[in-house]
Amino acid sequence: MNAGITPTDAIENGLMKGMKIIGEKFSRLEMFLPNVLVAADAMEAAIAVLKPRMMPEELSKIKIGKVVIGTIQGDIHDIGKSIVSIMLSASGFEVFDLGKDVPLFNFVKKADEINADIIAVSALMTTTMEYMRDLILLMKETGVRQKYKVMVGGAPVLPEWAEEIGADGYGKDASEAVGVAKRLLRHKSCGRSHD
Repeated sequence: MNAGITPTDAIENGLMKGMKIIGEKFSRLEMFLPNVLVAADAMEAAIAVLKPRMMPEELSKIKIGKVVIGTIQGDIHDIGKSIVSIMLSASGFEVFDLGKDVPLFNFVKKADEINADIIAVSALMTTTMEYMRDLILLMKETGVRQKYKVMVGGAPVLPEWAEEIGADGYGKDASEAVGVAKRLLRHKSCGRSHD
């Protein structure tokens, strides 16, 4: 800041770009989970220093959207989901991580509570993947499907599955998930809804 760099510039052109590089290296196995966690901690510490020096309009600029994320009910695996959560947060999303074994209704309840843009759901077991379809059906039955974009991911999840159940997006890894989330936000802001 003494050099005349604004907090927003430091975040957008320094911290976020750095985390993007970390995510890309992680997806190429050039870095591992401890590296990602250390980088995320460093970014959070830097943002804690920069945030008090930002104007309210600058603060709203750095948060590009709200994401509710969690591992679907019946599934207790959350390392991949946690990495996606970290990368989304580092990329400017406001992330609400519900953890693992999340009941379907809790995704919708939290999305309504915080006026989310995206609901991101992970599954690591083929036996719990079916709950992703049930979540989308629940959203349709309760009349909120058009309000939120739905992203799915996890080791057994494939793009074909995402399409079959009517999800809006699929990410094979954390880096891809960030790109998909940004694309979904652009589509949402254009007013496109999913039936």
